[in-house]
Amino acid sequence: MASQPQPFRRSYMSKEESYMYDREGYFPLVDTMNAARIEYTEKGVMHLASRRCDLIRISKTSAVIAINTMFAVPQTFYLDIPDARINRIGCVLMKVHADNRIEARFLSGVSDRDMNRIFAFSMHPSHRDVLLDVRA
Repeated sequence: MASQPQPFRRSYMSKEESYMYDREGYFPLVDTMNAARIEYTEKGVMHLASRRCDLIRISKTSAVIAINTMFAVPQTFYLDIPDARINRIGCVLMKVHADNRIEARFLSGVSDRDMNRIFAFSMHPSHRDVLLDVRA
């Protein structure tokens, strides 16, 4: 006797929402040009792989990344920005574009200090006058 699938029942968990993804407002993306690196695990937790990429737009909660080489981008990964000395920003893949760009959402917001470091080391012409704040 084959069992029939159960209909969807509403529970208290179906009403739960995430503040980060459901209610938080989006910050405007700012053009930038930084070298970056994506780190992710392959084959479960066997080894950590990394691929080079370019950070082309960023906000406090999300980024647009240009991929240099073709590979299957995982759903979760770490973003490193070596020039600004920012390591392991946790990211979730939101959208993959056909022209080798991906949109990622950060698991936690990037601080103003880190945003200033990213803009100070950016090669984009609009960030030419940004200096590092050594007091921060």
